[in-house]
Amino acid sequence: MSVHLQGSLFDQDDEIRLGPLDGLHRTLLGAGAWIDLLPGWLTGADALFARLAEDVPWHAERRTMYEHTVDVPRLLCFYQACDPLPHPVLDTARAELSRRYRTELGEPFTTAGLCYYRDGQDSVAWHGDTIGRGSREDTMVAILSVGAPRDLLLRPRGGGPSLRRPLGHGDLIVMGGSCQRTWEHAIPKSTRATGPRISIQFRPHGVR
Repeated sequence: MSVHLQGSLFDQDDEIRLGPLDGLHRTLLGAGAWIDLLPGWLTGADALFARLAEDVPWHAERRTMYEHTVDVPRLLCFYQACDPLPHPVLDTARAELSRRYRTELGEPFTTAGLCYYRDGQDSVAWHGDTIGRGSREDTMVAILSVGAPRDLLLRPRGGGPSLRRPLGHGDLIVMGGSCQRTWEHAIPKSTRATGPRISIQFRPHGVR
């Protein structure tokens, strides 16, 4: 797949590796929800983006909305717990996150969902990951972003002021506690010239 990514001036390393998780910063959102943020957790993020863009078996989906079938505005690939991940650093990331959050989460991260935002017209609407146990239990979703930064918006479920976190070039965000039930998140469309981005979402079993 041919892509054009404007690389980060701060990440010119072709060696793909993870840093420590010690720099995670937690923001309490209220109602038991929180986010942890770690910019630049992954070094060599642009190199990983190029590998994933070429190697992952991306597919498009269509969904029914308001009695019409429409294209999902991004490409997708989902890896079950038993599926080999498309790069060894993702196995390492999943294991490191499982170790870090073992006490709070009480179980490991198992699956990996990948989303490919090809340009500013690709997006995802307001939602929470509430398919499965996330609709009734506290859980966590960890997102590693590679490629050009895109804004992740978060807002209380039912509406309210939103938070904006630009994510790309190896940034990590973890949404935890009640976040999937009491808050929503989105990647809005952008009218600016925007490069491609891939997000890797690690989740526990039974959370989508």
